[in-house]
Amino acid sequence: MLQMEVVGVRVEMPSNQPIVLLKEAHGERYLPIWIGMTEATAIAMAQAEEPPPRPLTHDLFRDVLDALGVGLRTVNIVALREGIFFADLVFSNGVEVSARPSDSIALALRTGARIFASEDVVREAGVIIPDDQEGQEEELERFREFLDQISPEDFGRAG
Repeated sequence: MLQMEVVGVRVEMPSNQPIVLLKEAHGERYLPIWIGMTEATAIAMAQAEEPPPRPLTHDLFRDVLDALGVGLRTVNIVALREGIFFADLVFSNGVEVSARPSDSIALALRTGARIFASEDVVREAGVIIPDDQEGQEEELERFREFLDQISPEDFGRAG
């Protein structure tokens, strides 16, 4: 399993389809996962550390886990089948639950859980954006150009 970091949420144009972008913590591959607008908003809000006026579903889930004394240990993106990503939530009591990666990532950002992806998933769906020391804006521009050349069907829409 490879540790991943959440780069952020982007919107693919012209379809306005949101993508969560993960990057290997100790590598150069990125993993784009098409997600729903609700999950994109939940991930973006968690990254911005902007608490909603009332708890969203992922906030509620975090609060329930806290109330039960169970922590989310890790999120593991374990498979990519027919263009659909699959994840497991691994809890401190040893229980594992299958979940969509988008919900899993939104919950991980709220709980501080680490995110991992299997080598097979990253090998199949990961992309390399060369690091040429031109700064983050240049890197984002290359990613936008990459997005212009692919469609959601290339990686699957389900997250």
